[in-house]
Amino acid sequence: MGQDINAYLDGLLLSNYLTYWDYVHLDTLLTLQHPKTDFPDEEIFIMYHQITELYFKLSLNEFDQICRNGRVIGENGHNQGWNVHLQPAFFTERLRRINSYFEALTKSFEIMVQGMEKDQFLKFRMALLPASGFQSAQYRMIEIASTDMARLIQKDLRQTEGEKDNRSIEEMFESIYWKQGATEAASGKKTLTLNQFEEKYSARLIQMARDYAPKNIWQKYLGLSVEDQKDPELVRQLRQLDVNVNVNWPLQHYKSAVRYLASKEGDAPATGGTNWQKYLPPRLQLRVFYPSLWSEEELKNWGRGWVEEVLVDHIKVKG
Repeated sequence: MGQDINAYLDGLLLSNYLTYWDYVHLDTLLTLQHPKTDFPDEEIFIMYHQITELYFKLSLNEFDQICRNGRVIGENGHNQGWNVHLQPAFFTERLRRINSYFEALTKSFEIMVQGMEKDQFLKFRMALLPASGFQSAQYRMIEIASTDMARLIQKDLRQTEGEKDNRSIEEMFESIYWKQGATEAASGKKTLTLNQFEEKYSARLIQMARDYAPKNIWQKYLGLSVEDQKDPELVRQLRQLDVNVNVNWPLQHYKSAVRYLASKEGDAPATGGTNWQKYLPPRLQLRVFYPSLWSEEELKNWGRGWVEEVLVDHIKVKG
């Protein structure tokens, strides 16, 4: 840097030691829970969703490394910039990390589901209107980073597999699948939850979709050699990512909704007004990032097994 190393050594000797609590900003972290009610289980609800967002941020860090082609570290340990060609081993390892984050989330979701009293939840949730987990922008970013926008639009508006979609990013964004989940079925009007989300994040998500159009995970995969595309571990991790994001994660939400919102008297609405009975089950959305990596039979039964198992529980609760 053209500066005297002795000056830096003097500064090091004079500075205070780094502590764990300062490094992770522990005192700040533990004060970020602000319940809206006096029900003690609401704090569980807040903290788990904060943990979820941190896992999403971990995942997006890995997506960024893949989509920027992976950092090159020289023998001396110095960063030498970003490699032009994505190495399959680097690609596979980052996908494995993302999958491990989602698997931890999916398994731990049961802790929250089983860890809150139903009566408390049904009461304190009314103080959260119209906020909803639907409004997680990082989850939408994960979807955008994972695949082409054409794979994220509503099922009945998608082009057939292999057909080129000439719609602009803006046009596809208007037809993105999750908007249907926060639209009133009777009137077709957007819920307040959706309007709030679009006002805050639409411009950012559209820009991200533009930026990632040539470098999302699917495009990175297509950019590999034919031989590298056949790597069994890479394909396995891609398929697992598809299942983790599009089947396992939404199904855990569906399972929790059945536990807390289903009743003999009728299902309670979600806080954001989303139609969770139709929005969450993967077999109804049929959202698949990488359809060409699955057989026709697998696509036909997409998410069906677990959904049917949860639906049995739904019927038991109502009947």
